[in-house]
Amino acid sequence: MKKQSSIYLKNLKKRRGINLIEMLITMSMSFILVIAVGTLLVGGNSLWRKGYESANSRVKQDAHALTISFGSIGRKSNRLNYILYKKVDGRYIRALPAEGGAEQIVYGDAVEFRYWSVDEPTFDMLDPSQTGTNHAFFYFDGNKLCVDYGQVPPGAIAGESGLRIPGAVNKTVVISEYVIPDPNGAFNHTVIGGVGQGCVRINVTLRNPDNPNEQVRVVTAALLRNIWPR
Repeated sequence: MKKQSSIYLKNLKKRRGINLIEMLITMSMSFILVIAVGTLLVGGNSLWRKGYESANSRVKQDAHALTISFGSIGRKSNRLNYILYKKVDGRYIRALPAEGGAEQIVYGDAVEFRYWSVDEPTFDMLDPSQTGTNHAFFYFDGNKLCVDYGQVPPGAIAGESGLRIPGAVNKTVVISEYVIPDPNGAFNHTVIGGVGQGCVRINVTLRNPDNPNEQVRVVTAALLRNIWPR
């Protein structure tokens, strides 16, 4: 009887020792699993944060605002009455095609759109001398890309003088504060037989001053689909 009890106690001790080892192994595996899951969560959260910051950065927002404003103004503008300018010695001179070319791309530093900003048609739309009620003038002020909104007549630029018209601006919007224009000119359009075809393009690079490596190139076009008078 004592022998059987001794054997039972030995077996019991053996089983207890095995259970303890198994528990330690299980706990170790659980710790490893917890660490692995925690690492994945931290890494995923970091990637999500970086992706969110990249998608919602100031540069990306400026690029989106530029695309929307340039395209929306262009779509409702008069394609027979927009003007592309070169800036020379502080004056805005109309950008003209070279002589003798049947089809050319003309570059400029600023562009003025004319458009109707009315809810209902008016008799002014039938007047051939009227080309719109408002103007939008896209230009550069140092590194800033701006757009001035105002009424017409007279518009943004005073004829042959190439100077801005005093009091012609109702509102100025700074689209982006850190802009690098295309070396040829930020704005361009195609001219056939000396006549612009009503599609104005913009080519600029927006950059983050706090992170020189963060740059967004914006190449978009405004298709001027309207013609007045009808």
